[in-house]
Amino acid sequence: MEKTPADAVVIVRNYYKSLPERMASVRKRLGRPLTLAEKILFAHMSDIAADLPERGKTTVGLHPDRVAMQDATAQMAILQFMTADKAEAAVPTTVHCDHLIRAKVGAIKDLEVAESNNKEVYDFLASASAKYGMGFWKPGSGIIHQVILEHYAFPGGLIIGTDSHTPNAGGLGMLAIGVGGADAVDVMVGMPWELLWPKLVGVRLTGKLSGWTSGKDVILKLAGMLTVAGGTNKIIEYFGDGTESLSCTAKATVTNMGAELGATTSVFPFDKRMASYLRATGRAEMASLASSLAEHLTADAEVLTNPEKYYDEIVEINLSTLEPHVVGPHTPDLARPVSRMAAD
Repeated sequence: MEKTPADAVVIVRNYYKSLPERMASVRKRLGRPLTLAEKILFAHMSDIAADLPERGKTTVGLHPDRVAMQDATAQMAILQFMTADKAEAAVPTTVHCDHLIRAKVGAIKDLEVAESNNKEVYDFLASASAKYGMGFWKPGSGIIHQVILEHYAFPGGLIIGTDSHTPNAGGLGMLAIGVGGADAVDVMVGMPWELLWPKLVGVRLTGKLSGWTSGKDVILKLAGMLTVAGGTNKIIEYFGDGTESLSCTAKATVTNMGAELGATTSVFPFDKRMASYLRATGRAEMASLASSLAEHLTADAEVLTNPEKYYDEIVEINLSTLEPHVVGPHTPDLARPVSRMAAD
């Protein structure tokens, strides 16, 4: 596994250093407990002194920690960025060359074909990244959302990416939101990124997965309950004892597929499973820092005790009784447990 860039560690270190003060300021203004999603959103508001936002009605400016772009969408985004006449990107930005590789024959041959067919694109992205101070992950370096999870995601952070799988990083306690290229450029030139302050769906997980049941069954079950439109303009926040039974990668699978519900993004609270993943991916310092600030990387205790007061909607899933689920092509919310397959 490649080493996480040093600048990524510095960003996290500085963010965590300022987090307690940011949270103290927010608590003073709100005078009430906070959900995890609210903590992250408020910590990244461009104007913390502005009127308090109203869910589903107020558009706010946010300053994400990072921008990530895949090669197909990065081309136009970088060309647009160049017209701003900036010497470098205003926030840490990375380009990942994965989408233009077609899986057809095998990894080695497919990579050779992609490098030949897309040479002009790759050369442009590599040279532009070098000129404007962007990280460049060449073809064959890995899939963008997995690279982000392994190297850049961190609990409590905010990242936007020009890839629909960006919410994958929610499995590591981050608000990770897929956007269009123009939105990415706004952040790259130093402007606030605008977002409709989302409503919150709280998903309480109880019990523990068993047998053949896995993380993907959690989100398939939820999709069947909420439908493909059930998450529109909402953040799905998971909580409850059941969250700790899911590994970090299982959590990432769940948040990745939250996009199928139309959700702005999905997020899990920080726990020991995330700390273990950070250490396993060479980020022991991040694990220690996050562990020392766990109170700011989870929903407040009062929220967990009385969730109905703080979420717009509550959904409950018992992992102990959850069965493996299947869905059909083009019907991500038509979910069935496998025990019903023969009958249906």
